[in-house]
Amino acid sequence: MLSIEQIRSALHGSRQGAVAFEPAPSQAAVAMILAEGAADLEVCFIRRAERAGDPWSGQVAFPGGRAGPGDADAMSVAERETWEEVGLRLHRDHRLGPLPVRAVTRPRAELTLSPFVYYLGSGAQQQAVAREIGEVAEVFWVPLGHLRADHAATELEYPVGGVPSIFPGIRFNQHVIWGLTLSVLDSFFDLVRPLPAAAGGGRP
Repeated sequence: MLSIEQIRSALHGSRQGAVAFEPAPSQAAVAMILAEGAADLEVCFIRRAERAGDPWSGQVAFPGGRAGPGDADAMSVAERETWEEVGLRLHRDHRLGPLPVRAVTRPRAELTLSPFVYYLGSGAQQQAVAREIGEVAEVFWVPLGHLRADHAATELEYPVGGVPSIFPGIRFNQHVIWGLTLSVLDSFFDLVRPLPAAAGGGRP
């Protein structure tokens, strides 16, 4: 089982390059939030509300969103959006490090996404609630080990351009984590996987 110090060390050693930031809707950021669970670290996810025109309508995601005029940098976006969506206050002391920035191109959604990892210690699960009902339908937490477990791997059919396509995913209860959120998760595990504590199985 990975410890917070091992994760912090792996993210610090990855030396992700900074990306030019401007407070524009073309910039977005998300927060991968870790907290202490009963037997493992747990990760915070949201299920987005179903909304017409939202390319991620109804999907599982990390808290986050697009930059606004008052945001100083990408981390400010992730932290502001997390407070607005799930009521968790993220500060500098909670930051573990960045994950690789990625360009996202979808119909009605061309943006630069900056993911960041945070650690909130104990009790965050009880504090997190869906605050923006029009955007967030549900908040839930998944043990970190479950996200690498072979038995959790699944597939999801989703239409692309009107054509049914199959995508890999991770099932947790009634939820399937896939797409952009799964891509961010994979980048996290790619960075921490070389650590000795990460050895011993799970999804490839």
